[in-house]
Amino acid sequence: MNMAGKTVLITGSTDGVGRYVATKLAAAGARVLIHGRDTKRAQVLADEIKRVSGREPMFYQADLSSLAEVREFAQLVLDDQERLDVLVCNAGIGSQNEGPARQTSKDGHELRFAVNYLAGFLLVHLLLPRLKASTPARIVNVASLGQHPIDFGDVMITKNYSGARAYAQSKLSQIMFTIDLAEELQGSGVTVNSLHPATYMNTTMVRASGATPISTVEQGGDAILRLVQDDDVADRSGLFFDGKREARAHAQAYDAEARRRLKALSLKLTGLSDL
Repeated sequence: MNMAGKTVLITGSTDGVGRYVATKLAAAGARVLIHGRDTKRAQVLADEIKRVSGREPMFYQADLSSLAEVREFAQLVLDDQERLDVLVCNAGIGSQNEGPARQTSKDGHELRFAVNYLAGFLLVHLLLPRLKASTPARIVNVASLGQHPIDFGDVMITKNYSGARAYAQSKLSQIMFTIDLAEELQGSGVTVNSLHPATYMNTTMVRASGATPISTVEQGGDAILRLVQDDDVADRSGLFFDGKREARAHAQAYDAEARRRLKALSLKLTGLSDL
């Protein structure tokens, strides 16, 4: 995909790998829409994008732990943008961000499930009309090799909680959503894939977890950029990649009944089942 003139929205783009991807796409000629919670970090990124591209990016501030803010965010994008060629769902929190104890979102859901998965599930559905109107379009879900099967008897992990399990469950949920959505979008001109960008990148999230970084932001960012723009994945959808290599996710991702249960729950929790 020639990125010149394309409109790309990257969630969680004021830091880490999202920031790298936003800057690279802007330098390639894309019209980049950036998102985050911190206006100061957003301004630093905006200045960098303007330096490399000559164009000021549009910044959307939203806290993805609130489904109401996700809805407001999506509506602003729909109001502002006549087209949307690429959506990169990159925003997320790690296993130890905000501390190791179990926390809930503003809607009362387990925090990592809410931010890493539900917010993206809702955002993608709300923006799908614009993506379909801008075909060929792509959705990229930034997931992880860290995956834990969902216990449908306790999705919010009220028992035996750990941040690592919650994070891994949210990432498997993203992959399951990717597979389902790809089936729904067949023939629409919109593709969707997920990936593990790189292992323990040198990011705020990884450092907060106490892990020692072993990969660079550039390595992970380049894997994301491949799914955004490379021709060899233009017509491929519903796949999971480990870096730039196609891989297999956890077995539950390929369990159609598990995906059906997750979808039904997600539609209910986000209010989409009422539409």
